[in-house]
Amino acid sequence: MGNVSDIATVKTHSGVRFQPRPKEEQPAAVIGPHEGGLSGRLGALADGHPVVTFFLVMFGGLAVIAALSIVLGLLVTQVVETGRIGAADERVNVWLAAHRTPTRTDASLIGSIVAGGVVLPIVVGVLALVAALFRKWALVAFFVFTLAVESATYRATTLVVHSHRPRVHRLEGLPVNASYPSGHTAAAIAVYGGLALLITSRFRDRTVRVVTWLLAVGMVAFVATSRMYRGMHHPLDVAGGVVVGIAALCVLVLACRSAGAAAE
Repeated sequence: MGNVSDIATVKTHSGVRFQPRPKEEQPAAVIGPHEGGLSGRLGALADGHPVVTFFLVMFGGLAVIAALSIVLGLLVTQVVETGRIGAADERVNVWLAAHRTPTRTDASLIGSIVAGGVVLPIVVGVLALVAALFRKWALVAFFVFTLAVESATYRATTLVVHSHRPRVHRLEGLPVNASYPSGHTAAAIAVYGGLALLITSRFRDRTVRVVTWLLAVGMVAFVATSRMYRGMHHPLDVAGGVVVGIAALCVLVLACRSAGAAAE
């Protein structure tokens, strides 16, 4: 017998009868196929072949956001940083360097490690492996290629845009002329923000959504602040990383949706 809450009463001319109350549909995953829109049109690019469609959209999106990141980087380094905004940008790092303590320095190291080139590939690898065990191939592609698109965009930008790191004592020995954008910030958004996006797209509970996004935003803020504290990036570099990270997520969501539309 069904739960009482699942039963609705309906009045008819002959009396009252009961019928099951329609259940709410499960929220659609953000990377699942969506009818119509841009993803529906892109799904027809490769005659309905989902894998080819995925890579066509992904590489096309990568080219667009890499070009966007390079243009923004040149604008920041050649125009914005030459004026008062650039001076204010530098003062933030000077202030942070002047307030370093052993505890804060240790915390900043953790903030760098959790979004670095060792931890994030492990996180992505574990998530992709779990998804593969359940044969969730769209999730595997999303986890792996979001980080790949972010990393490729970052590398392309640093090859063209040469920006000097903050003129304070730096706590890491990375190349001096590769300040823009913040790759750690972009990668944190791509991985932790992407995970939050997937979780909140499948839960209706408001508390779950709020807590998940607070954790994700808090992690990204922790990483960004750590990179500035360590003298590796200016605030404008962090802003550039935010753009790259969000753009990478958008590209992979579109690629997965388009592949799903092609499959259907």
